[in-house]
Amino acid sequence: MIRHSVTSRRIASVGWENDTLEVEFHNGAVYQYYNVSRSEYQSFMSANSLGSELSRLDKIHRYRRII
Repeated sequence: MIRHSVTSRRIASVGWENDTLEVEFHNGAVYQYYNVSRSEYQSFMSANSLGSELSRLDKIHRYRRII
C-alpha cells in the first residue's frame, strides 16, 4: 500500500486502499485498520488532529500491528 507523509507528532504516514487504513508511526510501527470507508478516510485526513482522530477509530474499527 502506498502511504503519504503527514504532519503529526505521532503519525509519519498514512495510506488507504480497499477499506483498509494503514498508519505508520514515527517509531516505525505500522498498523492496519479494517473496514474504514473512503469517507472515513477522507474525514481522518482532514481532521485537525490526526492523533485524536486515530484514537476515535481505535474504538470503532478492528486493527492490528503489522510491523
